Amino acid sequence: MTLKIGWIGCGRHARQMLLPRLPDHGIRLAALCDSDRVAMATTAHAYGVVDCYSDFRDLLRHPGLDAIGMAVGAEIHHAAAIAALERGLPVFMEKPPAATAAGARDVAEAARKARKPVIVGFMKRYSSGNRIAMNLLKKADFGPVLGITGSYLTAPTYFEGEPDYTGFFLHHCVHYMDLVPWFASSEFAEMSVRKVSPAPGRLLLHLGFTTKAGAIGNIVMGTVQSRGTPMEEIRIMGDHKRIEVDNIVNVELHRDPPFKADDPAATLDDTVDTLTWQPNFTAAANEDHKGYSGLLADAAAVLRGENRDAPDIEDGVLAMERLERMISLIGA
Repeated sequence: MTLKIGWIGCGRHARQMLLPRLPDHGIRLAALCDSDRVAMATTAHAYGVVDCYSDFRDLLRHPGLDAIGMAVGAEIHHAAAIAALERGLPVFMEKPPAATAAGARDVAEAARKARKPVIVGFMKRYSSGNRIAMNLLKKADFGPVLGITGSYLTAPTYFEGEPDYTGFFLHHCVHYMDLVPWFASSEFAEMSVRKVSPAPGRLLLHLGFTTKAGAIGNIVMGTVQSRGTPMEEIRIMGDHKRIEVDNIVNVELHRDPPFKADDPAATLDDTVDTLTWQPNFTAAANEDHKGYSGLLADAAAVLRGENRDAPDIEDGVLAMERLERMISLIGA
């Protein structure tokens, strides 16, 4: 079954990351909406779309739509998602689902009333390294997660014009408000924040936390690193086991190997020695390292009525609530 989707937002992110992957999962763009007529015309030409609108309310009235997709901004995500649900249309939206946790709860309530799904674009669950890490955690021999450390950094130029860091929080930090509890399979309990800001627009945060399951950890986030360098890593600690994911693609599983330097018969044992994985970028055309294709595969299935473990609006609510807790601590 091909899904006919009405899409809101024709910016660079949508054009580069999301829209090219829709046809692979049986989704056809039936109509477009954007206030930027040039971007919308470019997108319409690329996908052969005839019907274009400057107001999402007009798009929602387009006949024959099966679902709505959007990658715009927090305020429009909130308003357009609720309006789509009121018309009985399921929704895929990029994160964040709203500008506030209260707004995200509004969308969740509208989804419950409409009995329609809302999938939220937490694609970091699907990136190559993170997906491998979660599959390792699900194996019975890893045991409980004892600690998680991670860093997810960016540059100040990425959020120019927002001295209050709103864009940084909503479009950047919110990812790890979803990803880390997902890895821990547990909600944050205690939270504390340390910060340093060497100049306006430059902020470095260390978020310390415990989880309700008893894990401890630290997340480093900030606007003090170049986006031209690798700036993302995850360390997940178990009892004599450790998973490391660097740059979302390099994975190492450390266990409890014997010392080898003084053993003339030493060899490698795949049951205790370190396992590593790196992608082969000479044959990377069919790989999905950032995770958008995997996310949209699950989203398409859910929009068709299938059952998939995709991040939904309830996950979006939790991520926004965690984010607001963190922001309140920064200002404390």
